[in-house]
Amino acid sequence: MITISDIIEIFPVLFQGLKITVLVLILSAIFAYLFAFIAGLCRLSKNRFIRKFTTFYVEIFRGTSLIVQLFWLYYAIPMLFGIDLGNDLFAGVLAISLNFGAYMSEIVRGSILAVDKGQTEASIALNMTPYQRMRLIIMPQAIRMMLPEFGNYFILMLKATSLVALIGMKDILYYGNILRSTDLSQAPMIYVLVLIFYFLIALPFIFINRKLEEMSKKGVATQ
Repeated sequence: MITISDIIEIFPVLFQGLKITVLVLILSAIFAYLFAFIAGLCRLSKNRFIRKFTTFYVEIFRGTSLIVQLFWLYYAIPMLFGIDLGNDLFAGVLAISLNFGAYMSEIVRGSILAVDKGQTEASIALNMTPYQRMRLIIMPQAIRMMLPEFGNYFILMLKATSLVALIGMKDILYYGNILRSTDLSQAPMIYVLVLIFYFLIALPFIFINRKLEEMSKKGVATQ
């Protein structure tokens, strides 16, 4: 039977993995949003080669499993091509950011296309350059529409960070697996506490995302 003393012993061990979980989440989010904007804008490029190349990246990473991508970057690439990605942190962050960047690039592209064309026509009438139109008129409105979905994907990225335990990174799930291997009878309680850890990390972002949804409804002219 699981006792309070068992929970008190388990909790500090899981807490050791919090630093890695948060670090992977923050780095993955930064690069995922960067890849999303680059890919989203490239898919709107007038250059056919850029559009096709970006579409290839998006479809590859959307159409394959994140776990397979993680294993490919961490195990396959060094073995097949002799390319050392440095360490498990870099491989984990790269896999998550490339995967989520591909998904979110469609949000970027769709939000830009959703801005009322009348806004673009008005900016052309004001003799704005394409860069000025994008920076001053289109992008500020598009970003408002992106915010709720970006918030949702941030929470999904938090859950995806648990996969880095599969390549030996000492995150929350890694320590949970270590505890479970030492005492199988405590496995249910260990994984309940792991779930609680992830939920507590996600909770503030859930509330932030609700605020972002409210913000996204203000000051946007859509078609």
